[in-house]
Amino acid sequence: MASEDEHVLTYLKERLAELIGPDGGRAAEVLGWVREASPKEAGVFLSAIRSSQAVQQPAVAAKLAAMSLDKSLPLERRAGLLAALDTQKHLDAATLGRFTELARDASSGEAGWAATRTIGRVMATDSQRSGSQAAYLDKLLTIGSESSDDDIRYLAISMPMHADPILDRSAMERYAKILTTEGSANGRDAAAHMLSLSQDKARVMEIFASAFRADGDICARWAMFRFAARAAGKEALPVMALMASADPRFQDDHRTFEQLYGSGVVDFDRVWLSLPDQDPHGCLHRPD
Repeated sequence: MASEDEHVLTYLKERLAELIGPDGGRAAEVLGWVREASPKEAGVFLSAIRSSQAVQQPAVAAKLAAMSLDKSLPLERRAGLLAALDTQKHLDAATLGRFTELARDASSGEAGWAATRTIGRVMATDSQRSGSQAAYLDKLLTIGSESSDDDIRYLAISMPMHADPILDRSAMERYAKILTTEGSANGRDAAAHMLSLSQDKARVMEIFASAFRADGDICARWAMFRFAARAAGKEALPVMALMASADPRFQDDHRTFEQLYGSGVVDFDRVWLSLPDQDPHGCLHRPD
């Protein structure tokens, strides 16, 4: 533990995970060391537990969750405990609710951020395993709408991208509200991305057309413009033309998309890769 050699510490994490294996008792023993450990030691112990087979046992996961919600522990330690749960195959309703309340807490800091990320990562795993998405998406939308922390809201808004959910009407309208009320332009960008996954393409075009007019940020507007094409393909061109009419900075973009669709390219990924410039408005590395 005293070594500063990252190779030695990596070996220790891997060896400890191997020694824990599927043994819930050993996982609990190592977890017991976490409370009084130094930050470096706790990182090694929690990484080993996370990588072990035993972490999937309900009793081990429950102990990790309980410790992550223990307010007597520093937020950094609680964040590490939450991160150790992000390989879970499923989170039950009670755990989802507790993690959501933590993320909504204005004082949750990095623990709230870690709780949000864990919900999103387990959502992606559970979606592939069972197709279950609705409960996770509901909680992430709650965090994305109600957290007072910009970074946590952005993470909650964007994490469902990794599960590629098809938005139902309720989720679509909740993202529409975020698109028009979120103070962070990055958050509005992520909401536009998510709205492009909705089944109701006509409604998405209405939402984008209205939000585009009301949003003065060019990068948020660029997100709505390009994700309109992702949502509806060639059928989005009339809405994109209205956007370009409202903001002449998008006229060249509209002509480019029009030419690509006119050439017979249909798939959005091919359209996107065919653009002469994928960052025409300098939005990729903008400060928020």
